[in-house]
Amino acid sequence: MPHPLTGERFASPVPPGTGWPGDQADDTTPVATTAAGVRRVAAAAVRTGGADGLAALDAAATVCRACPRLVAWREEVAVTKRASYADEPYFGRPLAGMGPLDARIVVVGLAPAAQGGNRTGRIFTGDRSADWLHAALHRAGLATQATSLHAGDGQQLLHTRMTMGVRCAPPANKPTPAERDTCAPWMTAELRLMPDVRVVVTLGSFGWDVALRTLRDLGHVVPTPKPRFGHAAEALLPVPRAGAGRPDVLLLGCFHPSQQNTFTGRLTEPMLDAVLTRAREAADL
Repeated sequence: MPHPLTGERFASPVPPGTGWPGDQADDTTPVATTAAGVRRVAAAAVRTGGADGLAALDAAATVCRACPRLVAWREEVAVTKRASYADEPYFGRPLAGMGPLDARIVVVGLAPAAQGGNRTGRIFTGDRSADWLHAALHRAGLATQATSLHAGDGQQLLHTRMTMGVRCAPPANKPTPAERDTCAPWMTAELRLMPDVRVVVTLGSFGWDVALRTLRDLGHVVPTPKPRFGHAAEALLPVPRAGAGRPDVLLLGCFHPSQQNTFTGRLTEPMLDAVLTRAREAADL
């Protein structure tokens, strides 16, 4: 079926190396099939370092097959499809992060949406939650466009990278603890490769907890008791001087821009804007 922007035809799920916009994987990309494989491939990307290391990490993350339940679900969704997208190909693979290596702000979410990123092949794209997020990023001067509908639409993030705790769309948006832990090395390696991160914005409590674990693994000091998630909650996670070379990180909480939160008014545009404005200030942008 044809890609809605490029008109090229793709199978669902999309095989790596067939020209999907932004797809960095091909048939030579190493495929992790176990938790140990994820750790090994992610570590290799860190050893490569720099932009090449991040590109290798992004490519490998999008062909991962380490969690059988998630692989089966994402591919089932890609084949059965929602009726409104029946004429589109679905990416149907794990997603990479999006944004530059030198980003000072990282936005962390839960996982791709089955009919959103799992379809478009881009993180936080293709559903109402993504519409809210991209519009807010644009208002904050952190994105070049106010909308992002599909991979290949020209959207670029400024000073910001978006990532997620779990790379595959999970059934009912609920990954298991084992799936979360299996996926964790992708994000740990991603942030290890990014030397300038000063602020991490978490969308929801899952992202908050994943970010705390990841930053602890990177050497940041997590206060005791553990900081609690809340909208506009803040926690400064310093790096001991022995670990100098990475800046201290400010963790910011934000309610997830889910339809449940935005329709009920639990999260409003001014609330989301305030968190991103605070992130800009703390990142010294």
